[in-house]
Amino acid sequence: MDATLAEHRQNIAAAHQRLAGLLDGMDYCLDWKPDAAAWSVRELVYHLLDTPAGGWPPVIRGTLAGRLTEYEIQSDLTNLTPERAAADLGQIRGDIDAYFAQFAAALEPATDADLAAKTALLHQLTRQQHEPRTVGQMLAGFNRHWQEHLAQLAELRDALGF
Repeated sequence: MDATLAEHRQNIAAAHQRLAGLLDGMDYCLDWKPDAAAWSVRELVYHLLDTPAGGWPPVIRGTLAGRLTEYEIQSDLTNLTPERAAADLGQIRGDIDAYFAQFAAALEPATDADLAAKTALLHQLTRQQHEPRTVGQMLAGFNRHWQEHLAQLAELRDALGF
């Protein structure tokens, strides 16, 4: 059975809460990596906030309103900018809180029926996939992707001895 709107909202709130908790005490090691190929906390956070480009809130909002018919996901980007690279933990938390406030606002007009009825064409560029996705599929994809990377953040915390 597909998740309801209420379940998706709970997943989004839980992701926000878990991310906030994982960042506790990490202000001095935002850029630490266990090896050269790994991503830092900062890179993981901005990858999540900006995949797809601009984040999920505008994609969801546009799809629900019927204004957005296509969107792109380019995998494996850290999405760091000079401003993000210089941000302290307070600024990063502000970016996270703003993202989740926008997500809540984007979902405000949604109904359970919208989850299956409203669609946009996904262009997964790195995988050469082009397929329609319902809002419900988008939200499920958000949850899966975030859970994978939140687990990575937990591993970074463990490696740092938190």
